[in-house]
Amino acid sequence: MKLVALERNSAGVDIDISCFEKFGEVTYYPNTVAENTAERIKDADIIIANKAPFNESTLKTAPNVKLICLLATGYDNVDLEYCKSRGIKVTNVVKYCTSAVAQHTLMLALMLSEKAAYYDEYVKSGKYSAQDRFSNFDNLFYELEGKTWGIVGMGAIGHRVAELAQAFGCKVIFYSASGNSACTDYKRVDFDTLLKESDFLSLHCPLTDRTRGLINKEALDKMKNSAFLINVARGAVVNTQDLYNALVENKIAGAGLDVLEKEPMEFTDPLFQIKDSTKLIVTPHMSWASVEARTRLVGEVVKNIEAFLRGEDRNVVNP
Repeated sequence: MKLVALERNSAGVDIDISCFEKFGEVTYYPNTVAENTAERIKDADIIIANKAPFNESTLKTAPNVKLICLLATGYDNVDLEYCKSRGIKVTNVVKYCTSAVAQHTLMLALMLSEKAAYYDEYVKSGKYSAQDRFSNFDNLFYELEGKTWGIVGMGAIGHRVAELAQAFGCKVIFYSASGNSACTDYKRVDFDTLLKESDFLSLHCPLTDRTRGLINKEALDKMKNSAFLINVARGAVVNTQDLYNALVENKIAGAGLDVLEKEPMEFTDPLFQIKDSTKLIVTPHMSWASVEARTRLVGEVVKNIEAFLRGEDRNVVNP
């Protein structure tokens, strides 16, 4: 059995992934891009990957592939129908990073609402030491309690964020982008209501035809100018240029992003121009990547392979 781990570093070099070697010979690559995917998988039986593209172009010269194991929950980089036509099973991992992403969501919201970057710099610059009073709160900030927290995507992560927001005293409402949510724990509203009422709006939905560009100029114009947008879903759910315009025109108070339309962030990205961390905080797609989450992730991929070898479907996304 030949296994190829195309993006070994996506699990983190601190995480031991030698557990895959019990299934056969493993070839490791630190990272893989579209241009070298086909060459690297041509002899593989099992592929372990994250963002590398899998479609007819990359798979047509890989006749032995039987299983693609994604080190991720999302699978928009995979042509599921083509894989199914080839008899290739595709598996993902779910709920491994729920706590990590929910924690990061609240961290972004708190940093923005508390003006944490401003006050940290105020102290470290020496301005605090030079003043003649014990406190400083010139840059106004507000409590979460009593605010409305809106959510797009009430899956496992969205639900956990709702619990945390509620613990801070927020009223929680949500919009189901798919229209199929069965959640009855929180009030479900239409999209316009969500935009107009939310003081904090966090995105936890998958990237689909329905959600691509969901947060655009029209949507941002409907939000409160005191509202904060948090995106830990997929970058393309938000229109980058429209968000930039909304921020510089003070249409909304701020945004916290862990995902971008193009990753890594390009120097030409309009958001790169915004250096004010009380208005925009961007983290490098790491909300999912706590040590605990990445350890769970690798363990779940091992279980997916074990199930496949027993002839069982586990986390198969193209049955």
